Amino acid sequence: MLAEKALVALTALKRLESERGLGVHEGTTDQVRRALEAAGILFIESGQGRGVMFLNETSGTETRQATACRQLSPESGT
Repeated sequence: MLAEKALVALTALKRLESERGLGVHEGTTDQVRRALEAAGILFIESGQGRGVMFLNETSGTETRQATACRQLSPESGT
């Protein structure tokens, strides 16, 4: 479904997800990132590391912040 939303070939998506570090075109990576962002996923980076946050437009700011903290906490493994 992600390959379809990102308008990339399924084989290209499998290469991107590969643990062997298979190369993909930068444009493929950008298209996948944009598709994920359109689905409400925010990529974040700070001095403490990198992660993702799931945006939920129907919930309040406090809920979004709590979710982000939970996702980035050392106990969560992310």
